[in-house]
Amino acid sequence: MDASRTPDAVPQSAPPGLPASRARRLAVPAVTLAGAVAAFAYVGAVDPNEPGHYPVCPLFRLTGILCPGCGGLRSAHAFAHGDLPTAFGANALAVVGYFVFAGFTALWLVRAYRGGPVPRITLKSLQWWGLGAAALVFAVVRNLSFGSALAP
Repeated sequence: MDASRTPDAVPQSAPPGLPASRARRLAVPAVTLAGAVAAFAYVGAVDPNEPGHYPVCPLFRLTGILCPGCGGLRSAHAFAHGDLPTAFGANALAVVGYFVFAGFTALWLVRAYRGGPVPRITLKSLQWWGLGAAALVFAVVRNLSFGSALAP
């Protein structure tokens, strides 16, 4: 099978001809959601604004340049506390990612509950390049004086 191509449907773990139980269909998206909630709970409890809890971004430490992920933990901490303005201020790109993840996971849970197909994010090569270019533009702009509002 070609590694660059993904199948349209994920095979269920039930024998052929028998539908998978609702609990079995919900297991993977529920565990994924639980993992994300646990990660946000940890970052919400252990403040990244206090030094010594998390490693410093190596790019920032070596060059002083903010990468697209810089401020992501502070953003997650603020997001976990319901402070959206501070979360956007720390890393707006990460907050957009949180909402995309939440929407995808909600769709996944609904489809698993109803017995529908697992949702797929299928992007063409040009779309992946576009996402990379958007992250690069975000990183460059947040390091310039006029884009300082995007810096954590």
